[in-house]
Amino acid sequence: MSVSILVLTLNEENNLPACMASMGRFDDVVVLDSFSSDGTVKIAEEGGARVMQRRFDNWAAHQNWALEHITFKHPWVFYIDADERMTDELAAEIQAIAEDPTRSEVAFYCGRRNMFMGKWIKHAMPPGSIMRFFKPPCIRFERLVNPTPVINGPHGYLQGQLLHYNFSKGLTEWIEKHNKYSLMEAMQGLKERAAGFSDGGSVLSRDPAVRRKALKALSFRMPLRPLLKFLYLYIVNRGFLDGRAGLTYCVLQSIYEYMIVIKMQELQRRENGLPI
Repeated sequence: MSVSILVLTLNEENNLPACMASMGRFDDVVVLDSFSSDGTVKIAEEGGARVMQRRFDNWAAHQNWALEHITFKHPWVFYIDADERMTDELAAEIQAIAEDPTRSEVAFYCGRRNMFMGKWIKHAMPPGSIMRFFKPPCIRFERLVNPTPVINGPHGYLQGQLLHYNFSKGLTEWIEKHNKYSLMEAMQGLKERAAGFSDGGSVLSRDPAVRRKALKALSFRMPLRPLLKFLYLYIVNRGFLDGRAGLTYCVLQSIYEYMIVIKMQELQRRENGLPI
């Protein structure tokens, strides 16, 4: 298929085999590994992937390094995480786009069906839109965590969706990972808050990606963020329809939001020379 695949890994020996299996139809798979200490590299090489290694610093820098330093076989690249799975429908869709010279788009957002407690969390954890399919010269990423793309050209939205096993390593790993993410989000939040909010019109944009970015920036200025996030996911998004799994996920997300809030306060106190 005339699409290259980029996979970012760190100790993904449990997730990578299924991820690689879902991409068996692609002839150019590149794994950018952050010096895993388990069998990740061996699994990638045995699966036919090219492996490159780089120490992870932050998400935007890591992804931008990949786009700048990896020579992909094909003009179009699809980025996938090891805990995600390509579907037949999505593979056929991106192949059709890559083979169509009349398409003006240089990048596409893709949704994910997020799995938790053995089911698709359809409401509490909706698919969303993440930049995953693109021509590398036309895109760069910003933000320390949950990076947002800067696209040089028109973009579109894929109909197909990835399968995402976000909790595949267990709740302990998810909590530890989001403990690290919350510090990066806190640093990013203080940076964005200091820059001021002047993009209010984008909150009402019809483009989901533009609207999401504006809402994210606005959220750093809102009070009671953990409670608001829980109510948004559980009531507005109807997370209650996902049963116990939906309730658990909404609580976890509100806890994560609270971690960001208190770490922003901690960083501010340190900056002002106040005791923690």
